[in-house]
Amino acid sequence: MIRGVRGATTVQVDTDIEILTAVERLLREMIELNSIEAEKVASIFISMTEDLRAAFPAKALRKIDGWTYVPVVCMQEIPIVNSLPFCIRIMLHLNTDKDQTQIQHVYQEGATVLRPDLFIESQ
Repeated sequence: MIRGVRGATTVQVDTDIEILTAVERLLREMIELNSIEAEKVASIFISMTEDLRAAFPAKALRKIDGWTYVPVVCMQEIPIVNSLPFCIRIMLHLNTDKDQTQIQHVYQEGATVLRPDLFIESQ
């Protein structure tokens, strides 16, 4: 079964360091909470709001050992009026036997407002 693991975060400013640090932190928490092995990941989609342009967020994944061959695509979010600014969202597609209720979605920083019913707050 393929399941989706959701994650989102926000940054304060549009810099490559801010974006890559936030994405790496988010991915590592998603991986840890869901015990994800790179070999079981089908693909990862990463989107950013149109106000973020300083870095390709997929570069953060390449800092994690063993994740070199996981297919990743980056894209821009639909520019909806009054949407959450400086936001980065991740959809990780995972081969797993877990039920949907066992998947732990991770929302960090200002993104906790997106799905308060699902988010796991970072320590």
